[in-house]
Amino acid sequence: MKSIAPSHRRAAAVSLAGVAALVLAGCGSGNDSGGAADGAVSLGFVNGSNTHFHTCLLRAVEQEAKAQDAKVYSANSKQDAGTELSNIEDMIARNVDALIVQTVNVDALEGDIAKAKSAGIPIYLTSVATSDMDEVLGAAVVDLKKVGALDAEWISKDAGGKNVSVGIVAGAPGAASDLLVGGFEDALPKTAKVVASQPGMFNPAKAQDVAENMIQSHPDLDYAFVANEEMAFAVRKAFDAAGAKDVKIVSVNGTEDGVAAVKDGRLSATVANSAATIGQTAVKNTVSLLDKKEGVDKISDIPLVLVTKDNLSEAPQYCPK
Repeated sequence: MKSIAPSHRRAAAVSLAGVAALVLAGCGSGNDSGGAADGAVSLGFVNGSNTHFHTCLLRAVEQEAKAQDAKVYSANSKQDAGTELSNIEDMIARNVDALIVQTVNVDALEGDIAKAKSAGIPIYLTSVATSDMDEVLGAAVVDLKKVGALDAEWISKDAGGKNVSVGIVAGAPGAASDLLVGGFEDALPKTAKVVASQPGMFNPAKAQDVAENMIQSHPDLDYAFVANEEMAFAVRKAFDAAGAKDVKIVSVNGTEDGVAAVKDGRLSATVANSAATIGQTAVKNTVSLLDKKEGVDKISDIPLVLVTKDNLSEAPQYCPK
């Protein structure tokens, strides 16, 4: 998408102002968030869910928007692609200068981008990129397949060539979870067999139920890959209650609690992909790209760190204070 001057974007979007209500009731908190009251730039942030990752991402976006003298409005799609599109329509009606989107499903992005493009409002993506980046302003990308692969490589090294059984507690189907699990499965050695794989829906209670059923069906399970740490803690609880304390769990996020769990042995490894870094990068780059500043990458890769007991100090700050 070609960069469009704010005044032209406003003209393109103004005809849509009466289409959607400006109050984000039912789309998230429903409150305006962060930024200076009369910021030079207005941003709409459409978040994907209410997990700890998404909460920290929102906090990072709000804090960086304030630092950039930008007004930010937020909405939450609650893992629903239809709600995501509705949120984007509401942001268009707010006449924002740009949208920052943490999508719930990469398949939903085509409609999201088309809707914003027709209104002359550019989209900046967080966590994922599209196959055709010409249609978006930019992206702060987490290589989710690599995240999964790093956990799989740890299992490969730890197993030392032995035949092992692996369980997977995925997130919600679509977007992040599919990429994480795909990267994990592709990188597993031939000696590691996936004996069970079910979605925990990024919900600890659901993940605990999945884990309870998994360990009953596969009492000799050696390893488990869990798509985020909030679920991983619930999975650990279920395994321990079933007498399966030796099952080694690898996970994703690198939160403060997750790193602490690696330190005390509840988790064997986790891959840190800082929500703080993603949110800060998204806002900085969106503002800079709108201003057509030179030297700003269209795609920014977020650093990844496999955190084990051997390198706890290398874990980046996950959530803004």
